[in-house]
Amino acid sequence: MNGLPRVNEYNRFYERLILTGCFRTASALRCNRSHAAHHLFHAMNVELSDGTISIRPYREEDADALYEAVRESIAEVSPWLPWCHEDYSIEESREFVGTRGKSAADGEWYSFGVFAKDSSKFLGGVGLNFINRVHLMANLGYWVRSSSVGRGVATSATKLAASFGFEELGLHRIEIVAAVENIASQRVAEKAGAVREGVLRKRLLIRGESQDAVLFSLVPEDLAK
Repeated sequence: MNGLPRVNEYNRFYERLILTGCFRTASALRCNRSHAAHHLFHAMNVELSDGTISIRPYREEDADALYEAVRESIAEVSPWLPWCHEDYSIEESREFVGTRGKSAADGEWYSFGVFAKDSSKFLGGVGLNFINRVHLMANLGYWVRSSSVGRGVATSATKLAASFGFEELGLHRIEIVAAVENIASQRVAEKAGAVREGVLRKRLLIRGESQDAVLFSLVPEDLAK
């Protein structure tokens, strides 16, 4: 799989940080690997691909494509992701895209647009958030525009984003949480190799209503299967 074509570039970038004295002890190096990834994510044009789709950080020019994809997907996506609502506007799209760099630089949320490799058509989004630096774990979420569902896009994007989390951020565990009635999302997690661990009571709050959710997990070994 060629999902991380720029790992060598990352290593060279990380080595430059060491040589310039940014990190001075072995423990600091371990603790600050994720900080190096923050700078890499922001400073490089990161693009990960499996040959069919690619994921990369959002750019300012993606706002219109994001808006169009959200607008066509409201009926299917809004029951599970409240940000996708009937009044979703181009301003919301621009604000989201405009804040992604800072969220990544702060180490809070790594957001990727998902694109068709052959046409560069915007297909959806995937990201890592709720990052726990103590236990080296994070949450992974995804969505795909309605006209592109059923083609394995979410599964491929999940694997690529998880690879970024494990190989670049040094995570040991990634969780996917899906409402018990969101069968489509659960199928994506299963196809990506995630292990179903159980049902969490009242784990999600969607439009003011508590919902039980299914917890899936990915660890590095899962992607090697």
